[in-house]
Amino acid sequence: MKKIISAVLFSAAFSLHAEPGFDNYVEQLKLEAAEQGISQQTIDAAFANTKFYQRAVKADKQQPEFKLTLDTYLPRAVPDWKVQQARALYKKHYPLLKEIEKKYKVQPRFIIALWGVESNFGKFTGNYNVVSALSTMSFEGRREAFFKKELMNALRILDAGHIEPNKMKGSWAGAMGQVQFMPSSFLAYAQDFDGDGNSDIWNNTADALASAANYLAQSGWSDDLTWGRQVQLPKDYDISNSGLKITKTLAEWQALGVRRYDGSDLPTRDISASIVQPDDAQGRAYLAYDNYRVLMKWNRSHYFVAAVGTLADRISYPPVF
Repeated sequence: MKKIISAVLFSAAFSLHAEPGFDNYVEQLKLEAAEQGISQQTIDAAFANTKFYQRAVKADKQQPEFKLTLDTYLPRAVPDWKVQQARALYKKHYPLLKEIEKKYKVQPRFIIALWGVESNFGKFTGNYNVVSALSTMSFEGRREAFFKKELMNALRILDAGHIEPNKMKGSWAGAMGQVQFMPSSFLAYAQDFDGDGNSDIWNNTADALASAANYLAQSGWSDDLTWGRQVQLPKDYDISNSGLKITKTLAEWQALGVRRYDGSDLPTRDISASIVQPDDAQGRAYLAYDNYRVLMKWNRSHYFVAAVGTLADRISYPPVF
């Protein structure tokens, strides 16, 4: 009797954790992968232990409990301990960073800053099986087309032999490795910087940092500019001038009363920039250069850009203007 009761309880527990329809959906994904030219060997290995991640769906739907502002967000995203680590790693990897800078024309401090913001310098890269995570998010349906496309790209990465299926780990959304590339970004920008035949953004620091630099370079990065700067706006500032769609020269912003945060004049270079106010009219204001826009291609969040830029500015060397 005890064995029967235990079996019933086990069956009930299993049914509570199983996701109806997911297994059939995975079978359809396998067929689509084969139709797109993925080898059967890769398909079998990649989907061997596929599971539904309920916590991934929860993470996708979860909303913040309270509204963050840059004043509350930046101290969390760029604490003093992270700045100290960034400076130490900048010095440790300086020869490698200079090689990367020479090839991709991206200042080392921004490479280190991206590394720090994305994965705490490779320490937090996610422990989700990427194929399972992307299958889960595709099945969930809210952004099925996007996640299914990323899943097929993940299978192409496996098919090319860059990493083994059980080692392809990432976030709940499928962002992978030390620089948190989605599979499509991996295929477009990942680099085999050490020449060993694989682009390993999970375990190879040289590959990961070079891949980040290549992403920025291919997205239009200018190595003679910084990202932006916090500024003071005049009391009569017209907020309709704010936003990345509106650009003016630094001289024009200066004439409108915009000043550096310390109250001094803006740089005198003949370049264009925008004013962005990520919170509201009373919140922080930034003068955004073209590199700001490049960082927005990486992650379409003004908070993300502010975190990367702030960390880059706090690394040993001052920004270039």
